[in-house]
Amino acid sequence: MHLSTHNWMRAEPLGTTLRRNKQFHIESIEISGEPEQYPPHSTRRQLDEWGIRCWGAVTLQLGERNLAARDPAQRVRSVAYVKSVVEMVAALGGEIVTVVPATVGKVVPDGRPEEEWNWVVAALKEVYEVSERLSVRIALEPLNRFETYFLNRTDQALALAEAVGPNCGVCLDAFHLNIEEADMFAAIRAAKGRIFDFHVADNNRMAAGMGSLDWPRIVRTLREIGYDGALTNEFVAPIDRTPVSPYPDQIEKNPVDISPEQRKFIEDHGSSLLSESFYTSLVAKTAETLLPLIRA
Repeated sequence: MHLSTHNWMRAEPLGTTLRRNKQFHIESIEISGEPEQYPPHSTRRQLDEWGIRCWGAVTLQLGERNLAARDPAQRVRSVAYVKSVVEMVAALGGEIVTVVPATVGKVVPDGRPEEEWNWVVAALKEVYEVSERLSVRIALEPLNRFETYFLNRTDQALALAEAVGPNCGVCLDAFHLNIEEADMFAAIRAAKGRIFDFHVADNNRMAAGMGSLDWPRIVRTLREIGYDGALTNEFVAPIDRTPVSPYPDQIEKNPVDISPEQRKFIEDHGSSLLSESFYTSLVAKTAETLLPLIRA
């Protein structure tokens, strides 16, 4: 196992993220699923400069991106988007793409359960054909019930992966597991051989080690089932606007170049634009908590 990180949680130049990764011995990155922001040639050059490899990417299911949409044209556009993320990862030498099938934050279905299941399976099979050709593994991620109605538990993600193809896997996230699974460790064990990625945030969605999750047991369980991929940093710090906030410099006060869709995505996760110093402290805490467990 190794430590990785997403970069969608804070709007900043890629070089800033990579410099921080190097500082805290984070080996790889899961780049935000926005191919137009990360042209392969210049992006790969930056990765090489810092000695950080691309582990993969996560699809950002914003706006109209929805593989479970009733509108066939919307599904076609969404499939094209996910394919473009797979192609970006392949061009960057990455290994995985984490796919959230439905729009994040959408909790009202577009159709009957069997309709939506069939729409998503058909859409993912198209993506799967591309991922197989490019040797990039796709991992389906269940989210908690407050972020999606479609895929919430490990058994659901495993069933969907099975319907898509033998080399389709799952991505598990400790934060979501803690909400939705009766036994998160049993869920991890049930996915043995199909876990392609593992996202880390504590039960309060702060950095690993800032909540109540049993990280030694989580890492030990992953090791026992033979998982050897990334533990990918994906904290989303809740914003404390009260007078008792322990983080007075939590929010970025300077102008930030970020699209309205990305800002909405971060705010829909109960967060805001974080200051660099606060964000760096969360990355440091993750590394402090997990690196000794990975190296043990």
